[in-house]
Amino acid sequence: MIAGLILAAGESSRMGRDKALLDFRGQSFLETAVTTLKSACIAPVVVVLGHHAEEILRATDLEAVQVVVNENYSLGQTSSLQAGLRAMADLEIEALILWLVDHPAVQSETVMKLIAEFQNSRVPVIIPRYQRERGHPVLISRALFTELLELTPGDGANTVIRKHRDKTHWVEVDDPGVRKDIDDPESYRNLGP
Repeated sequence: MIAGLILAAGESSRMGRDKALLDFRGQSFLETAVTTLKSACIAPVVVVLGHHAEEILRATDLEAVQVVVNENYSLGQTSSLQAGLRAMADLEIEALILWLVDHPAVQSETVMKLIAEFQNSRVPVIIPRYQRERGHPVLISRALFTELLELTPGDGANTVIRKHRDKTHWVEVDDPGVRKDIDDPESYRNLGP
């Protein structure tokens, strides 16, 4: 079983408003991520909220997912990743798709390619590339969960991913959405339809 873990707990300070609630093709960024994962047959899906969690819960339809509120979201993204991993501790999952909420334009076909590569290779990390540029989301095997849970707040998931670079597989995708990181008003304006 492959799970989805959507991180949507940050303060969105550069954007000036909650990225989880920004509109993309008639849905919020957060709902778009959930829809894309579900379209790729990912289950369960865990969403980690933090900053403005109550407002985001009121404004979105998250009935089909498990929501975790990270009270320590101000410690950074690693604390949200760890909150999500702890919520999955009792689940029999082989790997997870780690999805950052500010990447709304990823196609479900890309997620399915990552899963297919994992099922064929069983490597610890699989990363999509578009035109040879690294993108998101990233597939992470359960074999790395303990290392991720042991990170300190100042360390990012990349600390663990880099340690396993020699075993990482890269999947070339025809999906510019893997490179569209929407962090500020300008990148949102340039997101396109």
